[in-house]
Amino acid sequence: MPADPPRSPALRASDADRDRVIELLRAAVADGRLDPVEFDERLDAALNARTIDALTPLAADLVALPGSAGALTPPPARTPAEPPAERLTIKEKHGTVRRDGRWTLPHRLALRTAWCEVLLDLTSAVRSTPELVIELRIRGGNVELVLAPGMVVDTNELSVRHSSLEINRDAGDNTPETLYVRLVGRIRHGRLAARWQPPHP
Repeated sequence: MPADPPRSPALRASDADRDRVIELLRAAVADGRLDPVEFDERLDAALNARTIDALTPLAADLVALPGSAGALTPPPARTPAEPPAERLTIKEKHGTVRRDGRWTLPHRLALRTAWCEVLLDLTSAVRSTPELVIELRIRGGNVELVLAPGMVVDTNELSVRHSSLEINRDAGDNTPETLYVRLVGRIRHGRLAARWQPPHP
């Protein structure tokens, strides 16, 4: 008998593919279609997905999928005129990551570290947009955020297991909001802390 033809390799998922699914999951938990436990499970699976075939079931009951294999329908843009988001990815294992001084913040910062000491000092950073999305995939180690008065941190989309989260909600003053920092992704066996610099007298 002739041998079966070889199967085509599974299409690899890109960061943009994972981002689209995560955005769908975020919208679904916000409007009550997913409960927080389901959201955490699917978020974990999306962050770990390596192929489109692994991503597709995570959103199949949340959005209509077009006929083309593996294609996902992205959610509507929040602001139609918004330019494409700038992305910065930082990867490190068993080392030190430090960003401070006058550095330009992207719209989305992807932090992929394992057993590292990470310092992200935003106090003197140049802000290109009113929102900074920090996508965390942290295993072990410490992450410290240093913030200026007026910066707000949202951890509602962050999955934390066997880890500690130490975030004061504000700087203790009435400074108007200047930057919305949204933390998404996951932390395992690590620690994340945020502290605010006191306002200048």
